[in-house]
Amino acid sequence: MRTTRSVAAAAASLVALAAAPPAAHAARWVGLGDSYAAGPLIPSQSLSPLGCLRSDHDFAHLSAAALGRTLADVSCSGATTDDMTHPQATAAGTNPPQLNALSATTRTVSLQIGGNDIGFVEILANCATADPFTHPCRDRYGKDPGNNRITARIAATAPKVAAVIDRIHARSPAARVLVVAYAAILPETGSGCWPQVPLSFSDAPYLRTVEQRLNAMLAAQAAGNGAVYVDDYTRSIGHDACKSTSVRWVEPLVPANPAAPFHPNARG
Repeated sequence: MRTTRSVAAAAASLVALAAAPPAAHAARWVGLGDSYAAGPLIPSQSLSPLGCLRSDHDFAHLSAAALGRTLADVSCSGATTDDMTHPQATAAGTNPPQLNALSATTRTVSLQIGGNDIGFVEILANCATADPFTHPCRDRYGKDPGNNRITARIAATAPKVAAVIDRIHARSPAARVLVVAYAAILPETGSGCWPQVPLSFSDAPYLRTVEQRLNAMLAAQAAGNGAVYVDDYTRSIGHDACKSTSVRWVEPLVPANPAAPFHPNARG
């Protein structure tokens, strides 16, 4: 019950932003996005398709329920911006193009996308290390956290996110579009928490900057394309993967709460 209340509280910002006059409350909410939107391994998991690892307690489900709205949640783990308009093959089933769920009657759209476009899973895998005194992340992607191969990927993803927002407006012109940030994986200051999060002491601040820049890009694309930016990152500061089991909203390499590694748990 405590977890349920915490999850509901974490969805409160989405509920407030989506609030509309009573006549609109019966309209559909459509949830779009990748694994951070889908909630992999958070009970209970959807079977349509199972490979999307989509929870019935992700933020779209909780927020739509709080407003009494019907929901079409088509978020899917591993999704990129391309999967908004193309079918996505998973290990267990195919997810149709996510934008197919939109219609003229859609009134709210939540969108969390971009992490897979920049290869965040690959980045974490390449940056993980057994030696906290090395810096494999900087060695591989460039030393300057503000100008490196990853920031170049973020810049290249920006027009793709803008195009997705524009297509949402075209299909659902009456909908309010909520672009959701990625929750903080690392503490806002310091050198991380190796080995709980196996990033070196110098690479942890480096990757913190990368995530901040990814979210800044999402904020800019929302502002420039008629959408609302939901700053989940700021809300999650102090609840990163380095915190204790009962405090954190994002799990570390070895989760203690039901969730995928480096992904939000039910509380998040």
